Amino acid sequence: MHRKKHIWCAVMIVFIVALDRITKLLANRFLTDGNAIPFIKGVIQFNYARNEGMAFSLFSGARWVFVAVTAIVCTAALLYLFKNRCDSLWAYWSIGVIVSGGIGNLIDRILYGYVIDFIEPVFVDFAIFNIADCAVTLGAVSLIAYLLCDLFKKEKKE
Repeated sequence: MHRKKHIWCAVMIVFIVALDRITKLLANRFLTDGNAIPFIKGVIQFNYARNEGMAFSLFSGARWVFVAVTAIVCTAALLYLFKNRCDSLWAYWSIGVIVSGGIGNLIDRILYGYVIDFIEPVFVDFAIFNIADCAVTLGAVSLIAYLLCDLFKKEKKE
């Protein structure tokens, strides 16, 4: 049972990292001329940006700190998952999605010294982001939802 779960989690991580890499390579190829490409008019456009920091370009210039911290966190999370420490399938998959996003951005930081961002919401003033950022955010939201549900479930039992 655990082996099958681990294999599917690894496949999911590889898929999300590959999707992130492919979209970033396409952004690097077609968007670096400075022209944004509308995707859904008035909602989302593709616009190339280099992010040397973390979310919203905070702490720019700390490349190797980000590389080290991301590598340590991703490794610890993978060990937690694959040593069968995670009892909940919901939490397990949420952590796997977070790890896939971390690995996607880690690859950029190692290769380029920055993260390639290209998805820009135009209906609101917000940061430009990428597929890996989406994975980290959605995985974190899912994990928080699980933790809240689990907390309320435990309180009901008491």
